[in-house]
Amino acid sequence: MTVRLLAAVAAVALIAGCSSSPTSQSPSPAESGGISGPDDYSRPHKDGAPWWDVDVSSIPDATPTPHTGPFKANPYTVLGKTYYPIGDGRNYQATGTASWYGTKFHGQPTANGEKYDLYGMSAAHKTLPLPSYVRVTNLDNGKAVVLRVNDRGPFYSDRIIDLSFAAAKKLGYAETGTARVKVEGIDPEQWWAERGRPAPMVLAQPQKVASKPVGSSLSQPVEQYTPPPAQHAGATLPVQIHSTDRVAVAGVFLQVGAFANPDAAQLLRDKLSKLTAAPVFVSSVVHQEQILHRVRLGPIDSLDEAAQLEQSVRLANLGNPRRVRAD
Repeated sequence: MTVRLLAAVAAVALIAGCSSSPTSQSPSPAESGGISGPDDYSRPHKDGAPWWDVDVSSIPDATPTPHTGPFKANPYTVLGKTYYPIGDGRNYQATGTASWYGTKFHGQPTANGEKYDLYGMSAAHKTLPLPSYVRVTNLDNGKAVVLRVNDRGPFYSDRIIDLSFAAAKKLGYAETGTARVKVEGIDPEQWWAERGRPAPMVLAQPQKVASKPVGSSLSQPVEQYTPPPAQHAGATLPVQIHSTDRVAVAGVFLQVGAFANPDAAQLLRDKLSKLTAAPVFVSSVVHQEQILHRVRLGPIDSLDEAAQLEQSVRLANLGNPRRVRAD
């Protein structure tokens, strides 16, 4: 029952995402095995942003739903370290660095057995019970999203949570790779009560692992879990310049995005070319053993013109441009 309900919620999110009108250069998102994306999806070797275009502002947040079955919260070992998930994530709070993962894992099973959808509103966490719900707030801009935690990770860094690409995009850090965030657990019953509505009907009360004595968790079988390598996408931070730099006098470039997939870079270049008469080009560079295709505007002769272009790009919802040096 719960699986069907979640599938229906996912389908609504997909329809909402596909209701936007992409440009003719953009592959039309379509259902492929119950997830977003083109029917001929081919998984890339390196992780990165999708090359099909969906307006993430039309994708609703996850809806906290009371869970009817057992939670996945057994101890598990990764890379020689054993993790002991908490039994109840409703009062969880943490502050740290968030990352995101995308095309390399799209359509692959999560630790919870569900398919990962980079345009879904989900997250990976090392110790929260699966499934659970969290509110993630970007501390740099105040934007927040509600997500369903259905996967484990990240394990290869000090980051506290991995978000889907759509969630990172809505929080405004998909282009930079990471963000400082606050993560707060959600009680679905309380979430619905705050909105003056009863929670959806459930067949049985969730089986809370927390109801067991703390010592009993040690007697549970320790699972061996092998996470995907490099589960989070690498940051693609350009070298920024400021108005006080001497190079600003000779010309300014704006970097609007950096993509692992050249089609995504070309799509953004085409959109920017319709927005401005300034030169728009794609510059490729090797970053962390990965080829990144950077979309840039310039050179721009004055800082005033650069500021106007930055505002135009933001208003068109095409990204958050940064002033960078020429290579």
